Amino acid sequence: MSEPHPFLELIRRRASVEAFDTRPVDEQTIRALVEDAARTPSSFNIQHWRFVAVRNEDDKEKLCRAAFGQEQVRAAGVTFIVLGDVEGLDKLPRINREAVNQGALPAAKAAAWERLATEAYADPKAARDEALRSASLASMTLMLAAEARGLASGALSGFDPQRVRTDFDIEPRFLPVMLIAVGYPAKLNHRQQPRLKIDEILSFDRSRF
Repeated sequence: MSEPHPFLELIRRRASVEAFDTRPVDEQTIRALVEDAARTPSSFNIQHWRFVAVRNEDDKEKLCRAAFGQEQVRAAGVTFIVLGDVEGLDKLPRINREAVNQGALPAAKAAAWERLATEAYADPKAARDEALRSASLASMTLMLAAEARGLASGALSGFDPQRVRTDFDIEPRFLPVMLIAVGYPAKLNHRQQPRLKIDEILSFDRSRF
């Protein structure tokens, strides 16, 4: 049997962290994390995700209040506001043109994608659901990328989305999906919480839950 890929160990050791030390996360690292997250797959390659990197103390204080006082928002080197673009479809023609020009996508398939995506996301609920899905997938990629770079992270779903919109000038087309606090952990022995047994979460061929 071949040696397991190091990525598997990274998945098994990653744990949500609430206590961070005061070291900042530099802009180059922030850009690298988002570049990694942008490798996430998305429906028709629309890439619905957007990220606001909150770094300065005043803005972190605002975001902490919007997150009901969760201290890790203030303490982390950077907290990302992860957004989903409910109108992401309008960028698909430009994305496809670049893909066709690079030889990554046949022109006929690009045209089919645009037709199918327009039909699928004419329904606002479907567009919203897809923005949530894509932004959530990208969020997990970002957290694993942080772990691989020696950083810790913690995802937060408890926040006031309307207050986040107002405080950070977020356009209506963007849906605040989650916050991700990223930084250097205050202690190194953080542990992953227990998980349900595999037989409780896996069923073959038909649902048995």
